[in-house]
Amino acid sequence: MSLDQFWYGKKVLITGHTGFKGSWLSLWLHMLGAKVCGYALPPTGELSLYRIAQVGNHMNSFYGDVADFQKVTQTIESFKPEIVIHMAAQPLVLSSYQQPIETFQSNVMGTVHVLEASRHCDSVKVVLNVTSDKCYDNQGAKSEGFSENDPMGGYDPYSSSKGCSELVTNSYRNSFFIPSDKLLASARAGNVIGGGDWAENRIMPDYVRALLEGKDMIIRNPNAIRPWQYVLDPLNGYLALAERMWELGASYATGWNFGPDPESIVTVKDLIKLAVKGWPNQVKYIEGDDKAVHEAPLLTLNSSKARVKLGWTPKLRIEETVDWTIQWYRAFAAGMDMHDFTKQQIQNFIVAKGV
Repeated sequence: MSLDQFWYGKKVLITGHTGFKGSWLSLWLHMLGAKVCGYALPPTGELSLYRIAQVGNHMNSFYGDVADFQKVTQTIESFKPEIVIHMAAQPLVLSSYQQPIETFQSNVMGTVHVLEASRHCDSVKVVLNVTSDKCYDNQGAKSEGFSENDPMGGYDPYSSSKGCSELVTNSYRNSFFIPSDKLLASARAGNVIGGGDWAENRIMPDYVRALLEGKDMIIRNPNAIRPWQYVLDPLNGYLALAERMWELGASYATGWNFGPDPESIVTVKDLIKLAVKGWPNQVKYIEGDDKAVHEAPLLTLNSSKARVKLGWTPKLRIEETVDWTIQWYRAFAAGMDMHDFTKQQIQNFIVAKGV
């Protein structure tokens, strides 16, 4: 079944819909004909994909914190979704050092609240908790990448909170979802890049800000290796997983990795070189203090399970990933209609990449 055939008319609740990935997913589901509702904190600042691409024009939005259990429950009970995709989170490693309590409240108890409200809502059939590749206990280089059965862990508060979120998911699946014939899975993606991300201390937004403002750019960990992937690639995996759970049942209600091909696993420095090639500039790049906070030097995912069981593969190579990302920011800088441009990139991904 094609994506539009399955998703047409489905009632989908997305938490974190005002964020970077949430905005892309909300717009894509709208294009597929789904009835989309979002629950999230209001977007912050004018430079927000949610605002720039006018994502909110196509969906019902409820503003609130996933740490507010009563409001989460009220939203789910009033909308009565069939599918819940939980993406709301405090998403930044550096921010987790500055706000550890808020990070654990959002990423751990927020997950508890969404799962608890979902299990008591009769309309909900499928729930997908989107976590992170950083949920794994990263004790050093692992050439084959982390697979779904590797232990959860996390050195910094953000990574630890995502490992905790996975443990919560597993507990709720076994204790509550399986006995009630509801389906619960988790998805772990790599370092996602794409147009419309304006978060602080992320490599592509930092690059674009430095370029647009004519400032120097500090690169914290130039030699860190990350599994870079275009935003629509993991989202395509999330949609395929939710559909497969709905149609084929409990064997798909597990944890899943959605990482890029090996050639897309490159250093921060190499990623910047590709970005400069796509948008030449005079920005000066300064290597920062990589000892300021702990971040794992190597992090890769093994996505064999998704490739074999879901037929999912990443569609964009690293060069295309950076090129599509830069195209979005250049269109924004040129004053183009970013609602139309963002939808066109989704359409191009669907058509050109055979989704």
